[in-house]
Amino acid sequence: MKFTYPAILHRQEDGRWKATLPDLEGCEAMGDTLDEAVDEANAALQCWIEAEMAEDDAVLPPVSDAADLHVQDGDEVRNICINYRFNDGWDE
Repeated sequence: MKFTYPAILHRQEDGRWKATLPDLEGCEAMGDTLDEAVDEANAALQCWIEAEMAEDDAVLPPVSDAADLHVQDGDEVRNICINYRFNDGWDE
């Protein structure tokens, strides 16, 4: 199943980029470059979804519209997308 959530990428004072996925509590990533921050955001989203799906009462929050996000000047908004497999195959 494909999951897509928006990320706000903000350049820090030290030049690194911080990615925050505002729909997913605590889901953040850092990167030395914008591309690295996007890659790390993909990994963070994968971990967040896996952890939530492992719960008995998994609840995935609705996806915000990019126009509703609170961004600052210079911020980038990117859709972060992962494919999640509900099973690894089948056992015979």
